[in-house]
Amino acid sequence: MGAAGPFRTARRWVALLAVAGACHVGPDYARPAYDVPEAHRGDVEPAAPGVPVMGDLRWFEMFHDDALRELIRIAVAENYDARLAAERIEEARALWQIARGAELPTVDGAASATYTGLSRNGIPPFPTGDRDGMQYALGGSFSWELDFWGRLDRATEAARAEMLSAEENRRLVVQVLVTEVARAYFELRELDLELEIAQATLESRRKSLELVTLRRDEGVSNSVEVRQAEVLVTTAQQQIPDAERRIEQKENEISVLLGRNPGPVVRGRALVEQGIPDAVPPGLPSALLERRPDIRAAEQDLVAANARIGEAKALLYPRISLTATGGFASEDLSELLNGSSGFWDVGAALVQPIFNGGRLRANVRATESRQRQAVILYLQTVQLAFREVADALVGYRKLREFREQQEILTKTLEDQQRLSNMRYKGGVTAYLEVLDTDRQLFDAQLGLAQAKRNEILALVALYRALGGGWVETQAEPAAPAPPEPPPNEPVAEPPTVKRN
Repeated sequence: MGAAGPFRTARRWVALLAVAGACHVGPDYARPAYDVPEAHRGDVEPAAPGVPVMGDLRWFEMFHDDALRELIRIAVAENYDARLAAERIEEARALWQIARGAELPTVDGAASATYTGLSRNGIPPFPTGDRDGMQYALGGSFSWELDFWGRLDRATEAARAEMLSAEENRRLVVQVLVTEVARAYFELRELDLELEIAQATLESRRKSLELVTLRRDEGVSNSVEVRQAEVLVTTAQQQIPDAERRIEQKENEISVLLGRNPGPVVRGRALVEQGIPDAVPPGLPSALLERRPDIRAAEQDLVAANARIGEAKALLYPRISLTATGGFASEDLSELLNGSSGFWDVGAALVQPIFNGGRLRANVRATESRQRQAVILYLQTVQLAFREVADALVGYRKLREFREQQEILTKTLEDQQRLSNMRYKGGVTAYLEVLDTDRQLFDAQLGLAQAKRNEILALVALYRALGGGWVETQAEPAAPAPPEPPPNEPVAEPPTVKRN
């Protein structure tokens, strides 16, 4: 009979804790409905079975330039924005641990030694005898707030969602960083190509100037044509320092993305050697919600805002806490751990808000408003994501068509320049025709370089819009080792690569 009492008490505590864990005020999270389109606008070539979607490609599968891969690797490891985002994850993880710890009991230990001196003239009068003495104490305390209404659990849920949002924001930083390094690198290679075109054009125009000067000296041409040829040479010369200025500034931009001071940047493949896929399947629109880190971060922010409503509503209800203290106290240190020196007390406390000037209910309304704002931001983020994909698809398709037409124009002008030079040397036409054709060809060559750059940048923009660039599920494969040379055969020296 005596043992039944503790068992009944234990069963009551179990039931009480079960009720405490079941009563969660506030709404449970549900993803907001969004009218997801069946296909991306501009997706004229749906992916065939087995063809990987562009957004699922890891960055080292997307970019095949070894120099660019190395730059991206350095940027991900050393860029200050990436490092800052990683530290924010650590902070959010610690705050989540703090919130989880609030759900558990708190146990503290204490030890003290106190010397007390009592007044001899105090009121009421103290008994005669020793008025001074030591007091030793050793004990501990226990406190636990029973989470009847789920306030602490909702706070933990919110803190966990905020930690996950910080992780998604880091992935967003990595995604932006990868695509920004790629963008700046391709722009740098296009500037290198512009410099090459200007240098080649300058050399060609100098030869034309020599020819026109020779013809003038022989009486076939005149000084006006010589001056016209000199204008062409000067125009080409002007392009070179401007291109060199922009190249150095672009290198400085890339250096900062790498987390380094301004300096030169190693090159890899030329712009015309960069591989461009024939098809760019964007995949299903519904997959975009799971692939893009900005959408995932917005959803975690919404989860946190939703949980904060429950935390705020729980403050309207009573808060129940269990407390206990116990230990030993004695004036004699040698008697401190005796049974007669023990003390303890156990209690429970209930606190019910009665009047607080409406602060708690206003707090509930504020959390509800923040949750509605988070819903709007989430839906807006999804909408902008679909727009970015549609813009990137049409941009890549039309810029590719433009580049193809620019190639036709450039080839036509190259033929026209060849024919104009032949006609001029044969005395059929004036040098003005050669001059006009040369100018058009120079502009067309620069325009073709820019068109190739814009096509590649549109591909990078599409890759970013589809959520590519941040996936870290697998490390980049190591470069294959060079084959061993056959026996008794000398090892060839590696070719020297000219860096612009």
